[in-house]
Order: sequence, then C-alpha cells, then structure tokens
Amino acid sequence: MSMFQSMNITSTALTSQRLRMDVISSNMAHVDTTRGKMVDGEWQPYKRKMVVMQPKNNSFSSFLQMAMGSKDSHTVGDGVKVTKIIEDENTPFKSVYDPLHPDANAEGYVDLPNVDPLREMVDLMSATRSYEANVTAFNASKAMMMKALEIGK
Repeated sequence: MSMFQSMNITSTALTSQRLRMDVISSNMAHVDTTRGKMVDGEWQPYKRKMVVMQPKNNSFSSFLQMAMGSKDSHTVGDGVKVTKIIEDENTPFKSVYDPLHPDANAEGYVDLPNVDPLREMVDLMSATRSYEANVTAFNASKAMMMKALEIGK
C-alpha cells in the first residue's frame, strides 16, 4: 500500500461529491424551467438529474484476488468514481393551472419540472457533509505524514 493511497482515495471522494453538489445546484437552478429539451417537436420540462457512483475497482479480478486471499486483498480500495448522470424518469412532472403561461396546454395546465426543492436541499446537505468528512480525512492523513517526517529529524 502506497503512502499516498489514503489521500488518493479521499481525493476521488472529494471529486465525486463536488460533482454531486454541482448537479444538485443545476437541479435547483432549473426548478421552474418548462422548456428543458425538445422531444418530437414539443418542449418538455427539465428533468431532475442524479449522480450514480460506484467503487473504482470492482473488476472481476479484484474480487477473485480478495476471495483467494492474496496479499493485495487487504488493501482498503481504490476510491469511488462517477459512472453516469441519469435523469429521474420515475417522478412525474407537476401540473399547475396557469392558463396565461405560454407553455400551458389546451386545458390551461403547465407541466413543471420534477424537481423538489426540499429533496434537493437534503441531498445538498448530505453531499456537503460527505465532502467535509473527506476533507477532514485528507487533512488527518496529511498531518500523520507530517508527523512521520518530523520523526526523521
């Protein structure tokens, strides 16, 4: 295990959580966007986006080595990576009666994005706390390395 592996693992988590915060901020910015993208000649509201993360090293060979008990199987891991950013297809759009809105249908209803500001704020708080925890872990690793260097004086 490398001396800097803990910092490398923590840095992958910091990068992933930062991207998660950016996506949440984008969702909040588009909470009222009724023209997200064009589908079949008609505008659809913005769809909430979510970040999908997974362990960085989840290959078959890593699981096989761990099961066989090789000396490399005792490592902590390689961190996390963002695999994709997906749109929330399960949550329906909100329909609001506003006949004066330019995007209102024949009955006077406007489809608004499926972004729930309360849910986004909770997700943002979670991502922020995760980011802060990883900064603390990074600083602890850095402090331990500095103490190790002081021992060598």
